[in-house]
Amino acid sequence: MLLPYCTAVYMPFLTVHNAFDFAVHKSQLTASVEALRDQNLLKIPVQGTFQHPKDTMAFGRIFCYVLGAFVFNAMAISAASAPVVDLGYATYSGSFNETTKTTEFLGIRFAAPPIGTLRWQPPHPPATTPGIQRALTQPATCFFAGQGNAATTPFRDNKFRKRDPFFPSEDCLFLNVYLPGQLSQNKRLPVVVWIHGGGYMAGSASGFTGKDIYDGKDLIRASNNGVVVVVIQYRLGLFGFLPGKEVKKNGGLNAGLLDQQFALQWVQKNIHKFKGDPTQVTIWGESAGAGSVLQHVIANGGKTSPPLFRAAITSSSFLPSQYAYGDRIPQILYNDVVSQTNCSSAFDTLACLRKVDVQMLEAVNANIGNSGFFGTFVFVPVVDGELIRERPTEALREKKVNGEIILTVTNTFEGDLFVDKKTPPDVDVANYVAQLFPNFGAREIAAAAAQYKHLGSPVFQVTAIMGESIFICPTYYLLRAYGGRGFKSEFAVPPGGHGNDVAYYYPSGTPNGAPPFNNPAFVKAFSQSFMDFAMALNPNVKSDTSSITPRWGLWAGDNEMLFNRTEGGLPDIRAIKTSRALLERCDFWQSVGALSAQ
Repeated sequence: MLLPYCTAVYMPFLTVHNAFDFAVHKSQLTASVEALRDQNLLKIPVQGTFQHPKDTMAFGRIFCYVLGAFVFNAMAISAASAPVVDLGYATYSGSFNETTKTTEFLGIRFAAPPIGTLRWQPPHPPATTPGIQRALTQPATCFFAGQGNAATTPFRDNKFRKRDPFFPSEDCLFLNVYLPGQLSQNKRLPVVVWIHGGGYMAGSASGFTGKDIYDGKDLIRASNNGVVVVVIQYRLGLFGFLPGKEVKKNGGLNAGLLDQQFALQWVQKNIHKFKGDPTQVTIWGESAGAGSVLQHVIANGGKTSPPLFRAAITSSSFLPSQYAYGDRIPQILYNDVVSQTNCSSAFDTLACLRKVDVQMLEAVNANIGNSGFFGTFVFVPVVDGELIRERPTEALREKKVNGEIILTVTNTFEGDLFVDKKTPPDVDVANYVAQLFPNFGAREIAAAAAQYKHLGSPVFQVTAIMGESIFICPTYYLLRAYGGRGFKSEFAVPPGGHGNDVAYYYPSGTPNGAPPFNNPAFVKAFSQSFMDFAMALNPNVKSDTSSITPRWGLWAGDNEMLFNRTEGGLPDIRAIKTSRALLERCDFWQSVGALSAQ
């Protein structure tokens, strides 16, 4: 009978959100007990009987007090051991994992909510928040859209389809920090900043499914406790990448990239409070995350100052068409957003959009994103003239890059995921090229198709076109830009498709807690190569000398490290030569960059 009574009467005291709450509730409970003493209500029963008519209730109160004291003592011990960091604008309390011996802070705000008048503006500093904020759960995700799944591109006839919206949160500029050991240890460690993928339309600091896919503890384990990990979020879809002349005039183009840059500046300012060394930052991403890394490599004409990172890693460098902000297709996108939100008649259409209900905006986000050509993404970075000053392929050709060195990896069959499974074997290759690059004329379409006419069946050809033009070739452009200051690898473990490598960086995020090819020697060799690079700028400086990876060579035009498995299920890790035919096809794609807008 007493436990329900305690729960009903005294549990409000036990709802503690921060150190201030704890102090208030403890003083309230203590005052209550002292009041009971003053009223002579705390007589102890003698010989199994109660000597006072109010003793029964008093005994219950004594029991509750003892229980409360026990809980508060436990909470006091926990509060005393919880890691706390003062960032100036807010103080955050994280948690220490006794099993993994790591500390984590989840959901640290690094920018003000980009809502209302701050929509489509560069990120602003967060407001000062009093008290201690609990950083114990994954943050709210940014609004998602989706990849195109139409048979044709809307940018030849400007026809968009509709789908049901998905509703996360517009207030989503948060990051997670993971570090080995206790916060109190003074050693400064290299820092890995992970930028999630998702076509600039989806993804979050935790992944895509609600499961913690991007668990920084996996990278810490792969580094043998040698790095601090930061996982960031950024605005997506039309919220992060709305193009158009109006946004240029009265807003911030590439808001999602600006969010990322703001997070990197946050790292420079604050990571030392989490045992990180701001002079040893490596930025790493997969798919659109790798594309984001590419954008920061060429940002500010390759002269970002002060520097935000010393090294870069790309896993499947994503480089779709990146038009100038006011070109035909970006302006079509802006105008369609205005039309679908009933802002067409407004004098200031961007001001009107800032007042549109977020659910309507997300519905439009979904409609337009879903209407793109299958496997493509419509709201992506643009050349804005400030952060991104010229087409990426042009900037890379001119070797205008930030950072000292790069490590890259591509998957063997990058295009498989982005070609409709219903595509007929005899698909019209020329028409596919025309849909993928709507600014191509007949000459470029024919030339692209000719590059692939001897490469298997038509459906295999279009798969290769998608994979090479958008993911694989941009990786070689990056390597060339660094002029011999880079490493190249290929992930070929079957099926060798886009994203298959992620399970080996973050095995905890897989359904079974392990990657598909769960060979310990392979997993260690593959994952540690990236962490060794982040720590020493050289994957040959091994944190674990038992790694079976042979010696890497700096990229010299045609040398790579292959990560594969044999038919017998053994690791197959060896140096290989890049296909000369592949490099020639990449030369072709670079030559038509002005029309592909890459």
